[in-house]
Amino acid sequence: MKSTYVFTLLLLLSMSVFASKPGKWKSLFDGKTTKNWHSYGKTGVSGWMVMDGSLMTHGKSGDLVSDEDFESFEFEFEFKVKAKGNSGIMYKVIEDPAHPPYYSGPEYQIIDDKGYPPFNDGGKMVTINDKQKTAANYDMQPPSQFVAKDAGEWNTGKIIIKGNQVEHWLNGVKVVAYEYGGEEWKAQLAKSKFTKWTYATPRAKGKIALQDHGDEVWFKNMRIRSL
Repeated sequence: MKSTYVFTLLLLLSMSVFASKPGKWKSLFDGKTTKNWHSYGKTGVSGWMVMDGSLMTHGKSGDLVSDEDFESFEFEFEFKVKAKGNSGIMYKVIEDPAHPPYYSGPEYQIIDDKGYPPFNDGGKMVTINDKQKTAANYDMQPPSQFVAKDAGEWNTGKIIIKGNQVEHWLNGVKVVAYEYGGEEWKAQLAKSKFTKWTYATPRAKGKIALQDHGDEVWFKNMRIRSL
């Protein structure tokens, strides 16, 4: 009887370990083609191109979105942005041609932290705040540290989503951690511009989008695995 109990316990433990084991890495960019991506709300890819092993846009190409939906995952990537440039990576995106990706998905911000120029915000010229700097959960949580490299230099980024727990990493440092749909998130949401957008309704999964904000931006070594 005792041996049966021990066997059952070991079996349950092994099943638990197996269930929590990450999936295999899958490349989202082969360095040669735009496979795994399409222009948001369209079929095929328009404007974005492969240049020197990077997926990039010169601007005014529209956003790029993954062919697949993703739920719990670890997504690694490298990126760089032109001086004074702005971009981002959205996740949990619902593809709705009536609205851009940021209407539904949280954003891993990408921007020239040091050189982005002042911009018009409701008739007032302002500079970016901490919640708008690289690796922030855009306009919700600022990065805990500012470790972005200068414009034109490659950075390593990572987004980890496990259930409702989300992390943003930048150059090996975890700079953002939050509970998607949690009480603190709801309080931050109430002070944001997202309250009446699809963004405000948490969801389990969605697409990943690369933002074309009108500036040159490059991505490479993009890979993902399920958690």
